[in-house]
Amino acid sequence: MHATSPSRTTLITGFPGFIGARLIGRLLEDDPELSVVALVEPRMADRARTAAAGISPRITVQPGDITDPLLGLPADRHAELAATVTGVMHLAAIYDLAVPMALAEAVNVHGTQHIVDFCRACERLERHDYVSTAYVAGLRSGRVFESELAAGQTFKNHYESTKFAAEVIVRASMDEIPTAIYRPAIVVGDSRTGETQKFDGPYYILRFLERSLRRPGPLLQIASEEASFNVVPVDFVVEAMAAASRDERALGETLHLVDPEPVAAAELMRLMAQAYAGRTPTLRLPPGLVDKTVANRHLRRFLAADTPRESLIYLNHPVSFDTARATELLEPHGLRCPRFPEYVTTLVDFFRRHEDDPSFVPH
Repeated sequence: MHATSPSRTTLITGFPGFIGARLIGRLLEDDPELSVVALVEPRMADRARTAAAGISPRITVQPGDITDPLLGLPADRHAELAATVTGVMHLAAIYDLAVPMALAEAVNVHGTQHIVDFCRACERLERHDYVSTAYVAGLRSGRVFESELAAGQTFKNHYESTKFAAEVIVRASMDEIPTAIYRPAIVVGDSRTGETQKFDGPYYILRFLERSLRRPGPLLQIASEEASFNVVPVDFVVEAMAAASRDERALGETLHLVDPEPVAAAELMRLMAQAYAGRTPTLRLPPGLVDKTVANRHLRRFLAADTPRESLIYLNHPVSFDTARATELLEPHGLRCPRFPEYVTTLVDFFRRHEDDPSFVPH
């Protein structure tokens, strides 16, 4: 008896990243007729092949470069993929909040344009699933809806501004390319195991607490009571994208993959402090003072355990994200985003077990 050859091929970028590696496994589990071509940076090829070997033989690792118009591929290989690929999932991006503009633009903007151009060249393309970010909202405040993008906003960093520009490109292509756009909030570890790839984003709060516990006196509260802090566990993001990528109703839509009921930033810090140290912050630092402190390298090292200024801004930014369309599409699949209080202990336990492991330090 001969095995049936896969009838669908999806090109995925962003493997073997935190979301990409999990997502590929989920997609292949859901569809036994699917094969995946993972387009990876050449420097990541060996790591990607090792990761692929542990997931499925239906993954082909293809070294390439999204900053190149031909995706860093020989012309014949580009043409071969354009003739066979039926789906594209574009996850690759520079996620560093302190990324220089030139690098962010090359990867996030030009890279996305090249992926869209590849989609146009595909003869059998059924859909393009694109990962944006909820923070294309930039410095907007108040409620942001999934249908909205350009509202005259400015941005906190080059990551946000270039992801905004990339989403503009993707949206402009949606009349000719069947596309779904996903906007995750700040992605943290698995809500069931706590597993993550690196300790950045809200994990800096735990570094801050660890440093603070070495000193006498009260724990400092550096987050706002008025601003929510939207985090979303990686397992929900993966399950949501996998389900939506099989759902034709998602085509033409932009979905906020966020916590529809986020806790206030100050409450998030209290929950993490209680889980990590059995104590809660009692002395509130005003946001202006926090910013001045982290702007000074020496004070930041003493007080905030080298927490990047770019990350602390998110603890004091009053914005919320509407999830009406995402909820409507995902609820029939049995999916809802876990609330942070439900899994904070799991995240903290994983951090505590690995906090001295240098492989989790952001680079």
